[in-house]
Amino acid sequence: MRVAVIGANGQLGSDVVAAFLRNGDEVFGFTHSDIELDSATSVEAVLSVCCPEFIVNTAAMHHVEKCESDPRDAFAVNALGAKSVATFAQREGATVAHISTDYVFDGHKGAPYVETDAAAPLNAYGITKLAGENFTSAVATKHFVLRVSAIYGQQPCRAKGGLNFVELMLKLSRERDELRVVDDEFVTPTPTVQIATQLVTLSRSSSYGLYHATAEGSCSWYEFAREIFEATGTKVRLEKARPGEFPAKVPRPRYSVLENRALKTIGANIFTDWRDGLHEYLNIRSQMAVTTS
Repeated sequence: MRVAVIGANGQLGSDVVAAFLRNGDEVFGFTHSDIELDSATSVEAVLSVCCPEFIVNTAAMHHVEKCESDPRDAFAVNALGAKSVATFAQREGATVAHISTDYVFDGHKGAPYVETDAAAPLNAYGITKLAGENFTSAVATKHFVLRVSAIYGQQPCRAKGGLNFVELMLKLSRERDELRVVDDEFVTPTPTVQIATQLVTLSRSSSYGLYHATAEGSCSWYEFAREIFEATGTKVRLEKARPGEFPAKVPRPRYSVLENRALKTIGANIFTDWRDGLHEYLNIRSQMAVTTS
C-alpha cells in the first residue's frame, strides 16, 4: 500500500512512518518544509506526486497558548488543512486518517469519554481540532478520525521544547531535589508507537469513522510522574502541587480520559495499560542510549 504521512518527522509521525515501513508498505513522509497545511495548493501539489492510497495527517498547530493567541492560524492549519487533505483523499479515492485530541472535551463528565459523548472544547486548540474532525468526516467518505491523549514518543516534541512529559520529569529530577506535580488533572498517557501500530491495523479495515485511541486506564500527572521515577529508579522527592499552584494560561480539561469503545466494538483495539506502555517506552529508550553510546 502507498502511504503518505504528513508530519513525518514529528513525535507521532516518525513512529507512524516506521510502523508502516515494518509492515512492508511504501511510505512517503512529508515534513513542514515539504508541505504547508494552511495552503490547499501545497497539499494538492505534494500529495499528487505520490498518489497515496492511505494518508495519515499527524501535523497540527498544537501549542495550546499559541493557538489561543492566534486562532486564525490555528484554524488555517488544524481545520482548513484537514479539509484540504480530506478533499484530496475524496477525489482520489484514498483513505485519510486524521489525528485529533482529547481536548475536544471540557472534562466535566468525570468518567471516561466515549465516541458518542458530545464535544465541548474549552480553548482554541480544541475548537480548531474539532473543526478538523468535522471537515474530515464530512468531506472524505473513507476516513478514520483518531482522538489521542497525553502522547509521548522517542522523537523530540518541537512544540514542547523537545521534551515530552517523561523526558521533562527525568531532566528536572537531575536538576532539583524536589518536584511538585498536579494531582487534579487526569489523562491517559499513550506512547506514540502504539498509536502507530493501531493506524496500521485500521489501514487494513473498512470500518471507517471516529475512534478513541489511547492506552488503557488513567492517572493524574502526579501519578504518571511517580510511575516514571519508580520505573527508572530515580531518587527525587515528589510532592503533590497545591490547588492553583500552577495556574494555566489557557483553560484545559481537568479530566480528559478516553475509552476506546469503538475500537473494542470492531475487535481492533491493540492498546495496553498505560503503565505497560511507559515501561516499553523506557526499555526502548535504554536500548537507544546503549546503541548511541
